[in-house]
Amino acid sequence: MITKRIIPCLDVKDGRVVKGVNFMGLSDVSSPVTLGKYYSDNGADELVFYDITASSEGRALFTDILKEVASTIFIPLTVGGGINTLDDFDRVLKCGADKVSVNSGAIRNPGLIYEAAKRYGDQCVVLSVDVKRVEGAFRVFAKGGRVDTGMDALEWIKRGVDSGAGEIVLNSIDTDGVKRGFDIEMLDAVSKIVSVPIIASGGAGSMADFVELFNKLPKVDAGLAASIFHFGEVKINDLKKTLIKNSIPVRI
Repeated sequence: MITKRIIPCLDVKDGRVVKGVNFMGLSDVSSPVTLGKYYSDNGADELVFYDITASSEGRALFTDILKEVASTIFIPLTVGGGINTLDDFDRVLKCGADKVSVNSGAIRNPGLIYEAAKRYGDQCVVLSVDVKRVEGAFRVFAKGGRVDTGMDALEWIKRGVDSGAGEIVLNSIDTDGVKRGFDIEMLDAVSKIVSVPIIASGGAGSMADFVELFNKLPKVDAGLAASIFHFGEVKINDLKKTLIKNSIPVRI
């Protein structure tokens, strides 16, 4: 049986890790280099690094901090933020990323997914989608959750996978930072239409939320969280022990 992955997320703004609620009200947490090394040394399966204001500020991702993070960790690293061209993919990969996450850049240029998958392989291309309910429908939001694109999320995700995205990070804006559990309904809808790995993001508040996620949605491959790990509310090694007790396979 394929092991489930536990992935901390570093949302980086102005060189610092920050965290908010529903993508709003950001507060300072720590240094991404310090946190990244801590997670690498303490049981994380992968690490996600998002430069969360690169797209909205219309600039390239900060590569100096990224290089430092990549040099201090020994787990796979996914990087996103301001990824708009193949040159951006190339630059980030040369800084030490294993996978590149594209969001707003793919919305502006859907062909970017196909082009990147063709050059670097499907396994390198991660489609990150920020989704919020609008009048009962799952809608895609861009620029760090600030702009409603009007696009149907399920149609967009299916299109992205068909174009070559090898993994989906589903960020539920509705549950982000609320700590009342993952968005099971949204994740279930996505798991029914794609066969690539799905990373659940947004809403984790306890170890029980991860148990519920993997028990209810066996097709979901990984659980991503930020604040509960950053503030020590849940330690990854303890979480993995709890998952094993609940017959959920993880790497120890």
